[in-house]
Amino acid sequence: MSVFAYRDGTLCAESVPLPEIAARFGTPCYVYSRAALEGAYRAFETALAGREDLICYAMKANSNIAILDLFARMGAGLDIVSGGELARGLAAGAAPGRIVFSGVGKSEAEIRAGLAAGIRCFNVESASELARIVRVADALGKRAPVSLRVNPDVDPRTHPYISTGLKENKFGVAYDEALALYREAARSPHLDVIGVGFHIGSQLAEVAPFVDALDRLLVLARALEREGIRLRHLDIGGGLGIRYREEQPPAVADYIAAMLERLAGRPFALLLEPGRALVGNAGILLTRVEYLKPGAPHNFAIVDAAMNDLMRPSLYDAWHDILPVARRSGALRRYEVVGPVCETGDFLGRDRDLAIAEGDLLAVMSAGAYGMSMSSNYNSRPRAPEVLVDGAAVHLIRSRETVESLFALERRLPGG
Repeated sequence: MSVFAYRDGTLCAESVPLPEIAARFGTPCYVYSRAALEGAYRAFETALAGREDLICYAMKANSNIAILDLFARMGAGLDIVSGGELARGLAAGAAPGRIVFSGVGKSEAEIRAGLAAGIRCFNVESASELARIVRVADALGKRAPVSLRVNPDVDPRTHPYISTGLKENKFGVAYDEALALYREAARSPHLDVIGVGFHIGSQLAEVAPFVDALDRLLVLARALEREGIRLRHLDIGGGLGIRYREEQPPAVADYIAAMLERLAGRPFALLLEPGRALVGNAGILLTRVEYLKPGAPHNFAIVDAAMNDLMRPSLYDAWHDILPVARRSGALRRYEVVGPVCETGDFLGRDRDLAIAEGDLLAVMSAGAYGMSMSSNYNSRPRAPEVLVDGAAVHLIRSRETVESLFALERRLPGG
């Protein structure tokens, strides 16, 4: 049963009618369900029962500290891609030894911070990065734990902007260069080689690309074993998709079963880095209709949320279901649902059949992932608040920004 459902004609988040949230916190507003977050995590946990594995939440999907804290309490680690995410994760109470540091552009300062914190490992994405980690570890008198993120050149069959496992993508060490780089890493007294991994893309709707990538990685792992390089974990990344419209992603249990079948009898601990699959369908963006603007060839529903609040439709032409919070009788009319930002690409949905009036509330569904975390202040728009619903309770987990806060760090020129 969905945690976002109609009761007596009004859309609710768990037990709370969405109009109550809009009245209390205003719009636009992000609304998350604790039950949905916990349910998504438990699906992975149950599928991995009985194994010594680690679920590292890819916090780029949604980095609110309350959500990080919730997952940490459930036993999750974190997959991070910046020093800022490291600091945010530690502030949320994540255990450093359960944090893996990915990303193609780690700075010396970020590497120092990771070593000082005592993270589980760095997911290394190039020979130059490996050399930098050696230099920093040497200067600090530490031994850096590393795992190579290998690019298996597998087509994930997803949007090209979120494909990361093809050889033309910027991510990871080329498959045919990985063995030589492992040899180099194993010789260094400043490195502890502990794993190998891949991450081939985001919003994947099939198991086959994951299996293809894992098969290639296991061939590499066997070659490393023959050379005396013994790995402690295998990281299969994240990328499992969710249903936005017509997608039919595999169930978590089926996806995990396919991975475990390939790993039968292998001594590796398994690391996973799910993001969207944990938070995507656990959140919505609540917005209000400001104006209805009929015309030809389009009717426009102009709402108070915009591309700065939810970038995915403008960036990827992504689909999010848009539901009226209060069901109205009457004929449906086709609308372009757009925001007030000064861009033609500022839309949340195209060709939506809705029965609505000015002042009505709309819920943009499946907005828990890459919504708030990709938002901006374009047009000097304060970012929306975030609230988390827990049964009948509503918790404000991020306040709405003020206009004054947007320029608080700026300075006028002297003598003006």
